[in-house]
This record gives sequence, structure tokens and C-alpha cells, in this order.
Amino acid sequence: MSLANFHEVSFPLPLALAASGGPERRVDVVTLASGAEVRNAAWSGSRRRWDVGSAVSRIEALQEVIAFFEARAGRLHGFRFRDALDDRSGAPGAAVSASDQVIGLGDGETTGFQLIKDYNGWTRKILKPVNGSVVVAVDGEEAAFSLDATTGLVTLAVAPGEGQAVTAGFRFDCPVRFDSDRLDVNLEAFGAGRVLSIPLVELVGC
Repeated sequence: MSLANFHEVSFPLPLALAASGGPERRVDVVTLASGAEVRNAAWSGSRRRWDVGSAVSRIEALQEVIAFFEARAGRLHGFRFRDALDDRSGAPGAAVSASDQVIGLGDGETTGFQLIKDYNGWTRKILKPVNGSVVVAVDGEEAAFSLDATTGLVTLAVAPGEGQAVTAGFRFDCPVRFDSDRLDVNLEAFGAGRVLSIPLVELVGC
């Protein structure tokens, strides 16, 4: 995705924390004449979806969402979204530690390493780390580095030696877009407003 189609702004955090949703996989299932199944993963990884409509219960929040939607031109521009269930390198609610995730091994030359998170054998690229939250270590010793917070690329000041483990801890957002070009608003009694559905979908490879 081109940078022109992604805005480095965050969806309002109080509303994000009340979202419903999670990861989605795409698997094709064929049932044979014998009743046995053949299953094939159509996607190599997962894609996350959320709906934040239930979080909008006040007219002020509704106006904030409408303004945010308009500024993104509906589905056109992506943005950052904080998934309250999965927003850090370690366990939910735990403090970030430089030993949370192994992001690479040194070879004496390479200085650039992509932030990643391991899910019991499946690896997810972390593309939108929270600036100021990232810590990096080489063989257990915190190391100096620079960060591109728009891609999740860490560049160490000194290349790690052969076989040295590069680890990192971080908070992160998810790159998403609106999954609808319209907001259906129900204006209720006493001036309250409620958006019936605000679907968001993860941008893979953004």
C-alpha cells in the first residue's frame, strides 16, 4: 500500500477499546463423497476485523467518528487502530520487556531487523509500532537503535555478532481501513446517536 493511502493517525482510543472482533482465516473446505474433508488454507496468514459501532453511544462520540470517517474518505485511506486484546509484544497487560520477542540473529553485518510477534509458530510482522514503546536487546543487553515507526523496521547502531540473538519489546497498532463507504446513523430520543455498524478491516502488508 502506498504511503499516500495511509494516514499515520489513530482511531479514537476510547472507542477502539470497546470494539468487538478478532482474527479471521480463509480456509476452503471440500467434503468428499465418503464424508471426509479436504481443507486448504487460501490465505497464508490471518486478517483481523472489528466493529466499533457498539462503542458509539454519545452524540459527541458520534460526531468524532463522523469527522474521522470523512477525513479518511471512507475506505480510501488507512489508519492506526489499537486492538485492546493484542497490542503488545508480551502477555496482555504485561509491561514491555526487551526479551519479549526474538526478531533475528546477528551475522556480523546486518543492522536492520523487522519487528515481529510469534503466535506459537506463526509469525506476524509488526508494521505500526507505537513510537517510544520499543526496546531492543542483543544477547540480553539493551542496544542502541533507531526505529521507523511507519514500517516496524529497527536499525541497530552496531551490527550484532554472528549468532547473537536480537530481541525486542513493543506496543503496536494495527493498520486498518473502514470496510464501508457509508455510516448508517440512528438518531434516538433525547439527542443520543447510535451508529449501527462501523466495520474495520486489517490492511495486510501495509
